[in-house]
Amino acid sequence: MHKGPLYAAGSYVIWGLLPLFWHALHHVPATEILAHRIVWALVATFLLTIFSGHLPKLWAAMRNWRILLTFTLSAALLTTNWFIYIWAVNAGYVVETSLGYFINPLVNVIFGVLFLRERLRFGQIAAVTVAAAGVIYLTVLYGALPWIALVLAGSFGLYGLIRKTAPISSLEGLTLETLIAFVPALGYLIFLETTGQGAFMHAELSTTLLFITSGVVTAVPLLLFASGARQITMVLLGVLQYIAPTIQFILGVTFFHEAVTPERMIGFILIWIALSIYTTEGLIVGGRAARARARERAASSAQ
Repeated sequence: MHKGPLYAAGSYVIWGLLPLFWHALHHVPATEILAHRIVWALVATFLLTIFSGHLPKLWAAMRNWRILLTFTLSAALLTTNWFIYIWAVNAGYVVETSLGYFINPLVNVIFGVLFLRERLRFGQIAAVTVAAAGVIYLTVLYGALPWIALVLAGSFGLYGLIRKTAPISSLEGLTLETLIAFVPALGYLIFLETTGQGAFMHAELSTTLLFITSGVVTAVPLLLFASGARQITMVLLGVLQYIAPTIQFILGVTFFHEAVTPERMIGFILIWIALSIYTTEGLIVGGRAARARARERAASSAQ
């Protein structure tokens, strides 16, 4: 059985369910949760790097100042994304976090045009236009930009852009990023401990276990995603990526009981229409490309 779709879908399901994990730590400040996530993610990814035999590649990357500079920037973007997400979940903005990851694919398209000089197809232009209308509508409705969604989408989009051109793999990259963020994160946790504000080993046992487990829930979906992405087409990956924000949206409405007014739903519907246009256009273009490749292979084999 081809496991690529299962791996990719599994990663998105875990990401979609993460609000439940962070909500279990809602009694802890977001900054402390973030610091623990960085520290324990480093432990998990470093062990995986050793066991997978990729440690020499990590050492080589650490000796390259250009790679270090690149991953310092990606670490800052990833840390920003993690912090805003954790804070937003525990502040009651799960639905808005889902909006951020719904519009993330369209932000990626915009960044591709701005930074990689990619050309937009008509369907992509239509999708981005409709999504922009949705964001503008929500802005006018609330009198302020949906900044949580935009920061999440923007930071993760820029992060993906940097990682797209990075010369090392997903595992070594995440290990290097968490290693760069480790020193300030550990320093902050030591400060909390020395001032009597830390929750680790001082709150209930479940809190300490959740801190430690945060490294696993960070590393596992990323590894599943990396494995699945290598085995499936980008078109299928593009469809599967909506699993996570869909689960987040459902959790926000049902489990977290966040209000979604009819007026607010109009903004979401515009975003979903944009995603439908984007996905349908991608499926059509991907199908045409696949048929063209099949014809080329058939022609070459006939010669």
